[in-house]
Amino acid sequence: MNLHWLMRMRRWAQNPPSWTMVRLVFAVVALCLALWLVERYVGLPDWIGADPKGPIRVPR
Repeated sequence: MNLHWLMRMRRWAQNPPSWTMVRLVFAVVALCLALWLVERYVGLPDWIGADPKGPIRVPR
């Protein structure tokens, strides 16, 4: 761990984020987790999926 991260931790310990900011971060993390779980166990709708068109050809 370098000095930059130690200074950031010191600054954060002296001036912690507000409760509103903490709740916002937890809400964003919970939303991402919920979207991942839906995608993992339910699947994506057909209109989101990408249909492969065939092999990709690189022009010479």
